[in-house]
Amino acid sequence: MEHAPIEIDGGVLDDLRAAIRGKVMVQESIRLLYSLDGSAYQVVPDVVVVPEDEVDVVRAVIIAGEEDIPITPRGSGTGLVGGALNVGICLDMKNLNSVSVNGDSATVGSGVSRGSLDRVLGKHGKMLGPNPSVGGFCSVGGMLANNAGGSRSVKYGSMVDNVTRITFVDGTGRMITLPDDESIGQDIMELTGLIDREKLPKVAKNASGYRLDRVGSIGETHKLLVGSEGTLGVILSADLNIIDEPKDKMLFVLGYDSAYTAMANCPKVVGTNPSACEFIDHHILSQADLGLDPGIDCILLVEYDDSLQERATMLRSIITGTIVAESDDQKEMDWWWDHRNAALHHSLIAVDKHKRTPHMIDDAAVPVDRMGDMLHILDGINKKYGTSIITFGHVGSGNIHARLEMDNTKTDAIKEIAGAYCREISKLGGTITAEHGDGFASSEFIEMQYGGQNYDAFKAAKRYFDPYGILNPDKKITEKSTIVEHLSAVRTFHGGKMALSKEAY
Repeated sequence: MEHAPIEIDGGVLDDLRAAIRGKVMVQESIRLLYSLDGSAYQVVPDVVVVPEDEVDVVRAVIIAGEEDIPITPRGSGTGLVGGALNVGICLDMKNLNSVSVNGDSATVGSGVSRGSLDRVLGKHGKMLGPNPSVGGFCSVGGMLANNAGGSRSVKYGSMVDNVTRITFVDGTGRMITLPDDESIGQDIMELTGLIDREKLPKVAKNASGYRLDRVGSIGETHKLLVGSEGTLGVILSADLNIIDEPKDKMLFVLGYDSAYTAMANCPKVVGTNPSACEFIDHHILSQADLGLDPGIDCILLVEYDDSLQERATMLRSIITGTIVAESDDQKEMDWWWDHRNAALHHSLIAVDKHKRTPHMIDDAAVPVDRMGDMLHILDGINKKYGTSIITFGHVGSGNIHARLEMDNTKTDAIKEIAGAYCREISKLGGTITAEHGDGFASSEFIEMQYGGQNYDAFKAAKRYFDPYGILNPDKKITEKSTIVEHLSAVRTFHGGKMALSKEAY
């Protein structure tokens, strides 16, 4: 085809159609639809496969291996770094959508949307701790692939802290359940012996590289798959820890005269054990129209979901800012959280479209007491390159989302800034990505962050589970520079319109 030619041989497509009970689609309009996600990148797959069930997934992976074709699982397409974009076979996991609740655990298919899971768990008075700001639109498979966290990660952790079992298909077509498979578990334990722990990020959450550091025993070997972005296996389902929904909550909105003042106060705020501690800077406040006093430069949203009066008393004793609002009324709290969850939207409309850059420095995390240093690095970038940077994020976990505003045609400068930022973040004991994943944006910087010994351990893990190199290639392990390679300047086709097909749904 003129715009998006198919590179896969017709005989392979026939094999897929014969083997797969679900859909096998090659229409250009459908492939263009799947060429985009929530990022600034675009890669057109050659074929879109929508497996009917787990058997279809196994068959698709086996064919991909036999024919040396890349195969990449895709959830809801909300990723911000192109993690689910690749050539070859795009595997839409939406039909693996079962949910089974058993006490404090839920077995969840990777295609289940977060919104659907919330509705099921809500009927049982339960919830899942991690809560990405994109809300109900992301999939559980994507949350696992990126080690999603969200605002509640300060208390409840990321996905790696909330999963007890994972079933997946590796690059040879083996269906594996960890930690149940102790033989494979022993092999993973050997891999953990290869890592240099001195070079690991000293942060509360991390989505960079492979999480060999979280595997302390055979009972934790499944954690290696969390944050692996479909490069070690196609996740089919997972057992997740779920918790009781809090009966009561209280929200404080704290105003500060500068971001530095807010960051300096954060360690003490975190010490009061909030269920959320979120930051919004003055750029976003100017778009949100919250009716704040002119002297307020930024705000923290601090929420508690237990021992409310005790927590409130502790908070009042340590804050250096001003209490803008406090409430235990759910409607009022939702109003504030709606604005926080719209921060990405506000950050986009605050920037001219020609100055919107890829999400490549926007997900770093550092130890909470080093966030002032993180702001200093960002200010240095602004001074050196004449840029502007919008900041918001999960500061209770040391995770600041930084949206870079600059001429997006200056790709060499974008790449230079990303490399410099990653180096400086690593010096602070931080990670280049806390919850968005490496994708195209930061895979090339993983070795810089972790050092050669750890990177060799990651490559060994990749070879073990994906010996043919077909699972989402050039993510996590790559010799290429991909940060600006697949940028989509327009993100549109055919005169600004993208033709959609009912067959895609």
